[in-house]
Amino acid sequence: MHNEWILDVLADLKAFARKNGMNVLAEQLDDTRLLAATELALTGEGLSRDETGAATAVGHDFGGSGRRL
Repeated sequence: MHNEWILDVLADLKAFARKNGMNVLAEQLDDTRLLAATELALTGEGLSRDETGAATAVGHDFGGSGRRL
């Protein structure tokens, strides 16, 4: 759980992007935050899978060949 700081950094970047009219970047950072939370959970370094369930619910595939992000 010591690496969850990255989620705060991504949230801050998203807030900055929204405040400055960079809406596409803000949306990408939101997706990136979900990806980071999922990877932290999968490596046992962050949130539980229950807390990152939204990432898989929206159709992200985080492994295998032909990886889709």
